[in-house]
Amino acid sequence: MLLAIDVGNTHTVCGVWDGNSWCAIWRRSTNISTTEDELIVWLKGMFDLSNIPWEINGAICGSVVPQVDGLWDKLCQRWLGVKLKFLKHGAAVGLQVDYDPPHAVGADRIANALGALERFQPPIIVVDFGTATTFDSIDRDGHYAGGAILPGVQLSSRALFDKAAKLPQVEFVAPERALGRNTVESLQSGIMLGYAGAIDALACRINEEMGGNSVVIATGGLGGLFIGICSSIQRYEPTLTLEGLVIANERLGD
Repeated sequence: MLLAIDVGNTHTVCGVWDGNSWCAIWRRSTNISTTEDELIVWLKGMFDLSNIPWEINGAICGSVVPQVDGLWDKLCQRWLGVKLKFLKHGAAVGLQVDYDPPHAVGADRIANALGALERFQPPIIVVDFGTATTFDSIDRDGHYAGGAILPGVQLSSRALFDKAAKLPQVEFVAPERALGRNTVESLQSGIMLGYAGAIDALACRINEEMGGNSVVIATGGLGGLFIGICSSIQRYEPTLTLEGLVIANERLGD
């Protein structure tokens, strides 16, 4: 079985791939002070709780937090007895990156492009809802064409709550109407409907710049919140980044 590790700024997502489907997917906080011993206790516990055999014969990692790369590398060598592969650049996995410079594109965005190209015909726009909300664009030739980076909905909302003492924190739920009749509804309107409007505006502009007819896909932990309120999003693929890592593992070889 393959262990796929998607290390983000806020969360790390681990998936166990048996060659045909995901046996399990788990999420934990990304913590640069964690040791490999602490990580393996958590990982082994998740295997046991999910009744998955402790049989890992490969591991692939896409990380945007370099400080923890060594921890996962040591874990795989010491406790799993496998070499951890790292997805670093598009060129290594057969993806042309038209970005300046090409190596500035994060591993998660490369994985998103690989996963999207496996499922859909380009042009494609992937909207990844995480700490930041990123737009990854794949043109008609299957090249990574660029994108956009927006502060994530949780991050931007937290800044608002921290700076406005009288505003309560609210649940990330879209209100029934844009016209809020109380403070909670007003906040939910601004946060959810306003953010959805920003997503739609950017997706529309990027689509036009790529010649139109783009498939727009959402992924990331918060992506499901915006299905139904973002008119531009056609599909929600929560495992897209992990699927891209599986493809990267195959292309990187031994």
